[in-house]
Amino acid sequence: MTLQPVRLDIFSDFVCPWCLIGKANLDRALEGHPDHPFAIEWHPFRLNPGMPREGMAYMDYLSAKFGADADKVLARVIHAARDAGIEIRVPEREPDTTDAHRLMHWAGLESAQTRVMSGLLAAHWKEGRDIGDAATLADIGAKAGLDPDMVLRLLASDADRDLVDSRETHARERGINSVPTFIIAERHVVAGAQPVGLWNQVIEEIASLSE
Repeated sequence: MTLQPVRLDIFSDFVCPWCLIGKANLDRALEGHPDHPFAIEWHPFRLNPGMPREGMAYMDYLSAKFGADADKVLARVIHAARDAGIEIRVPEREPDTTDAHRLMHWAGLESAQTRVMSGLLAAHWKEGRDIGDAATLADIGAKAGLDPDMVLRLLASDADRDLVDSRETHARERGINSVPTFIIAERHVVAGAQPVGLWNQVIEEIASLSE
């Protein structure tokens, strides 16, 4: 049975470990339902919109954000990722993700968003790469089917920087204040890294409504 497409808008940031875990759980559910109805679109939401363009050392960032609890927060993230079947590599740097979100916008024009999203998450959380670096972003884009020379030219300009800002502002005005946030069919909001079982249930409920 072919289901009618159901829009699934996902607000996320690549440096958010819960976005990594949430996507992994969603992916597992989608793999178990190859005829799932979701038409997925990714939207920008920077955890750290005031991050300097050069980024900062990751542990300095954690300490500044969580103080004495930084090590506990990191241990919790590592444990939660393992529970989701993911071995993460602690990043060396916390980048400014504005350019990565610009890349995601351009990927959307080429129907390559999910491939680029996977590449960005893997680069930051598994490969120890700097996703604030233009050459790294061009390489991720190329592996997803984008023209790397075009990506480098656009990154060297301010193309669509204002668009990322305005889309993020619009999301905050709608009441989104954390990531990941999923909006199903433009009506139902699901916040946080949800387990595979929840997505299985949602997909099955949608299928039952179509019978």
